[in-house]
Amino acid sequence: MSARRHHYERAFEAYLRARRIPYVSVDEARKALIPNAPLFADPTGEAGGSLKSFDFVVYGAEANLLVDIKGRKVQARRRDGTGRLESWVTEDDVASLRVWQRLFGEGFRAGFVFVYWCEEQPPDALFQEIIEHRGRWYALRAVLLDDYAERMTPRSRRWRTVHLPSAAFERLSRPFCAAGSPRPEPVRVG
Repeated sequence: MSARRHHYERAFEAYLRARRIPYVSVDEARKALIPNAPLFADPTGEAGGSLKSFDFVVYGAEANLLVDIKGRKVQARRRDGTGRLESWVTEDDVASLRVWQRLFGEGFRAGFVFVYWCEEQPPDALFQEIIEHRGRWYALRAVLLDDYAERMTPRSRRWRTVHLPSAAFERLSRPFCAAGSPRPEPVRVG
């Protein structure tokens, strides 16, 4: 396992290992240099610049995924004990993933995996993929980049963030579930 900075990424990596899903973790310590060609222009439009890294390449039977992990804490606020599922990312996250998807080419799709840290074990009806890792509960939801980019709306112009409105997120996000069963049991991974 690589040295991951955030517990969200560590939990996701432990999940991949526990499910024996093939993956490669990406070293985030260095910015990637990209070819000096217009096709691979960075998010600012400059060719041959640097590019924000994603977190994992996950290999699947139908497609290989370029995964950018987005960790969010869910605060229980509603009567049913659930909180709002935040789906915001930066404009740079979207633009960089678009370039990575072009660089990797056919057979690779980029997407965001939202790893929600829950204060207690979430109800099964709310999430289909639940992880317990080092005493914390997490739930996973994934959205493919092309779907996200098509329906994203500005969240904060000042911070250059975008998000999916709640109804769009509920419709577009799905369990990560690269490992098989349609309704997996909670996974204890550490």
